Amino acid sequence: MLGAIIGDIVGSRFEFGPAPQAGFELFTSDCNYTDDTICTIAIADAVMNHRDYAESLVEWCRRYPTPMGSYGGMFSDWVFADEHKPYGSYGNGSAMRVSSVGWLFNDIDTVMQEAKRSAEVSHNHEEGIRGAQCTATLIYWLRTVRITKDEVEHAVKRKFGYDIPSLKDVMRIGSLGHFDGTCQETVPAAISCFLESESFEDAVRKAVLADGDTDTKGAITGSIAEAYYDIPDEIVDHALGYLPKDMLDIVTQFCDTVINDIV
Repeated sequence: MLGAIIGDIVGSRFEFGPAPQAGFELFTSDCNYTDDTICTIAIADAVMNHRDYAESLVEWCRRYPTPMGSYGGMFSDWVFADEHKPYGSYGNGSAMRVSSVGWLFNDIDTVMQEAKRSAEVSHNHEEGIRGAQCTATLIYWLRTVRITKDEVEHAVKRKFGYDIPSLKDVMRIGSLGHFDGTCQETVPAAISCFLESESFEDAVRKAVLADGDTDTKGAITGSIAEAYYDIPDEIVDHALGYLPKDMLDIVTQFCDTVINDIV
């Protein structure tokens, strides 16, 4: 979950701005949390405090109605509607918000079930569900050392059917100005950025340098990388400095829950 928040904030200033360049500064005054962090917080709140996923998403998004970059059009309509029915989305929002599920449940069947439940309240297309399930499952596999990093590509292909592109291809597509807003594009690309990385920071940098949907690609890559690498304290401290108190309260509850294994 911390990895998703960090990746979101680092990538935030590039989504609608100039393309990132190698060696870019991770945190500047132009960075901020986006809808990715708000939705990530909402899913964690729902899991830890036994809330309905849709209810929690709606409450948190209405609490922060104008985040940096705004909400996607269809998701915004869903948030502010009188009724909250799923709308068949296969956008990458289901995958960027799911990371806490991979940490807060301790068996694969429940991780798969809860990832599906967290997605289908809005993103009930099979691709929206697959993206959430793949992201949460990979986090679970890596944090519990069910698979090694070298086994990730084969395991993801076997269970979820994704072909993982080369990092060269991910970077090439981003350089063409393509905005990869779907699960079936962003999740494999994020996995590639993780697989080609040497540290948490390196993974997030590669995701952002791939351009396109930089905050969400950073969030998904960061959430996966967190399950494998240690995150330097200074990066955590920088990122948390952007969050308001109510979000920090959920982050603190999440960290306490994971550390004490009290799910």
